Amino acid sequence: MILRTSPASPFGRKVKIAASVLGLSDRIEIVPADTSDPNDDLRRQNPVGKIPVLLTEDGTALYDSPVIVEFLDHVAGGGRLIPAGTGRFQVLTLQALADGLIDAAILQVYEVRYRPEERREATWVAYQAEKVTRALDHLEAKVGAIGDALDAGTIALACALGYLDFRFQGTWRASYPNLVAWLDGFTARVPAYGKTTPA
Repeated sequence: MILRTSPASPFGRKVKIAASVLGLSDRIEIVPADTSDPNDDLRRQNPVGKIPVLLTEDGTALYDSPVIVEFLDHVAGGGRLIPAGTGRFQVLTLQALADGLIDAAILQVYEVRYRPEERREATWVAYQAEKVTRALDHLEAKVGAIGDALDAGTIALACALGYLDFRFQGTWRASYPNLVAWLDGFTARVPAYGKTTPA
């Protein structure tokens, strides 16, 4: 299998951690993708040009990260990262919340990266920042119930917090001690988290 991603992508990181937890890393070749290059095959592999994309052994392109994680869980026998029964929906909801947090954080980064300063929209940035704050507030209050679970939701949450560390210098940490403690525990339990930290 081939994973198209970039080292800085929190969604690609989620897939790499999932593959490691499932014991599938040695079956996946990571091939860098450049989302801004119109000549990169990525745009033919995923028409919207987003990463990550997983090319399966028969050449099928799967995207994006929730689909890939579910596929890898299936390849590994199923029920390991996404449980059956009602627990499935709790895991998928946590994954959706963490992915939404990442999306809002990325939009703030893109506002700076792609717009000159005089064209930046402060109201838009604040709107995205409020999404991140609401998500963190909710997670800070609920993280005790998440505990030591290792699933698609907690992997996504760890990657979301890691992205805030990477792109926002970890400023979230001062206000969310429960999440800091949870992430410390996750890091200790899941070696792939440290190994996939973007430089």
